[in-house]
Amino acid sequence: MFNLTALELARIQFGFTLSFHIIFPAITIGLATYLAILEGLWLWKKNEVYKTLYHFWSKIFAVNFGMGVVSGLVMAYQFGTNWSQYSKFAGSITGPLLTYEVLTAFFLEAGFLGVMLFGWNKVGARLHYFATIMVAIGTLISATWILASNSWMQTPQGYSIVNGVVVPIDWIAVIFNPSFPYRLAHMVMAAFISTGLFVGASGAWHLLRGNRGPEVKKMFSMAMWSLIITAPLQVVIGDMHGLNTLEHQPAKVAAMEGHWENVPGESVPLILFGLPDMEAETTRYKIEIPALGSLILTHSLDGQYPGLKEFPREDRPNASIIFWTFRVMVGLGMLMILLAVWSAFSHWRGRPYESRSLSRFALMMGPTGLIALLAGWYTTEIGRQPWVVYGLMRTADAVSNHSELTLSVTLIVLLILYASVFGTGIGYMMKLIKRGPDPLENPPDDALDHRPARPLSAATESGQSTITNR
Repeated sequence: MFNLTALELARIQFGFTLSFHIIFPAITIGLATYLAILEGLWLWKKNEVYKTLYHFWSKIFAVNFGMGVVSGLVMAYQFGTNWSQYSKFAGSITGPLLTYEVLTAFFLEAGFLGVMLFGWNKVGARLHYFATIMVAIGTLISATWILASNSWMQTPQGYSIVNGVVVPIDWIAVIFNPSFPYRLAHMVMAAFISTGLFVGASGAWHLLRGNRGPEVKKMFSMAMWSLIITAPLQVVIGDMHGLNTLEHQPAKVAAMEGHWENVPGESVPLILFGLPDMEAETTRYKIEIPALGSLILTHSLDGQYPGLKEFPREDRPNASIIFWTFRVMVGLGMLMILLAVWSAFSHWRGRPYESRSLSRFALMMGPTGLIALLAGWYTTEIGRQPWVVYGLMRTADAVSNHSELTLSVTLIVLLILYASVFGTGIGYMMKLIKRGPDPLENPPDDALDHRPARPLSAATESGQSTITNR
């Protein structure tokens, strides 16, 4: 298809499924923590607004969680179908780590998810809150194992190679590999930011439509305050992650910066914009800030770091791609900080809900957290190329022996299935968000005694039965 090789088709297929999958766990991680905060505030303050928001966002969480599980299964199968040589080489590392994720995180989430979603007024308030906290912790544990596995592929350690196969010799070193702490913190913070922008955009949409109920104001305010904390913190984490990447994957950093070679005795400028040319070994049409590259990456005004010309051509990442994905991530991050500062200023003036310009900006920024997350992930994964396990196994050696036709057909099938299944799920989530939180949809106080004869009879056709019960 399109004159692509089997390797290129396999990479596109995995990149497509991963891109679809990663947005759902990110929102799941953020919403699970948000729900735990909402229920904790309700138990503390007894304010019904928090309870209403909990029930509103728990519906969206349930849909998102389901899509995340389904998309994750498809992605996991590709290790065996499209990347069997990688599985043969490093399956002794990847297999146990993904198994630990299922045995700890997924079972924990699944065990308490039913209580969290359907146990309101069926169990005690504290037990229900405990279930919500366990689900939130489960999402973080899941991220931990997944990032441990992926980070080992970036900075492998704690292994030995026996008969051409990786054998783990130190699981602590495998899990806590050099890039793991930074990548885990960066990913979890990105999930919190993406969710804050998602929730904030929902509140902004209702504010712009004239809905200024206490629930809408509260979720908009909470989202903006979360950004005030998380957006600047992500800058600090990103700086630490960048320094770690420079230490262990300098070619990736050189490609991200479009940096080809050092001039003896001169500092490295920061290239804001340009067009990296892999063949000519230069970045064309550069717009630079003198010495800022040295300051950011070496924390000195005259420091230098390796340029791409210091690495063999066959070992260089594609700078023409990750130069721009990195700038998309950073540029959107700066806009997120701007939104946080603007919101803080509006709160200081006592008019956080009256500014339509702020609400429009928050609405526009709604999807940018996920866009930045994907851009960062592309930067990380494409920047690792041409290695599937950095320095140990090339991506070309990891792919299964499939024909271009087979991979083309399966890619088309995936495109159609994902568009229909997940398009429907995302559309349903957007429909729920447009409806907004409704205090009348809270479970009635006598829900403990309500035993529906059939599943659909548990749902009221209108708010009338809820009003009567209350």
